[in-house]
Amino acid sequence: MKTKLIILSMTILLFAGKASAQWAVIDPSNLAQGIINSTKQIVQTSATVNNTLSNFKETVKVYEQGKQYYDALKSVNNLVKDAKKVQKTILLIGEISDIYVSNYQLMLSDNNYTPDELVVIGTGYTKLLGESADVLQELKNVVNINGLSMSDKERMDLIDRAYNSVKNYRDLVSYYTRKNISVSYLRAKKKNDTDRIMSLYGSADERYW
Repeated sequence: MKTKLIILSMTILLFAGKASAQWAVIDPSNLAQGIINSTKQIVQTSATVNNTLSNFKETVKVYEQGKQYYDALKSVNNLVKDAKKVQKTILLIGEISDIYVSNYQLMLSDNNYTPDELVVIGTGYTKLLGESADVLQELKNVVNINGLSMSDKERMDLIDRAYNSVKNYRDLVSYYTRKNISVSYLRAKKKNDTDRIMSLYGSADERYW
């Protein structure tokens, strides 16, 4: 019974669409949905504009508009354990978007990549972000108040799987970024131009991903 109450509390907090008295100003359900919508828009916009330098600005614009939800959701504290796991999962999607947009902007100004290579790199980012966003739909279903026919264990197991899956995508995006930057670094090394690349992307210690 206690576990069901926890799950119900999590449902209300994140996806029922009503703010509790404790969160009269910040409604986690709206923030979560805002991040989901923003992620879908980033994927759609990125695919539409083909990741060219001029058109990628539209992707950045969508990302900046959605970042307010991500920053606000990070500030929500004192959630019950399982609700916090859902929160962390959604925030990982925000991290993936951040890694993609922030680093791809730098890559677009890096002359060590050809235009075709930049399109391929951007497509890779978009695919990883899109697949990670798909996990949120399953997560949303499991904490939806209409899905209470699931047993407590099944529901919590699915939340854990969703978190681990999105975390894996976040790690893949980090690895993908490092590998792409390493290509630029090796090319710069041949041209004795590594200082510029280090200045562009920062040192290994400075990179949060």
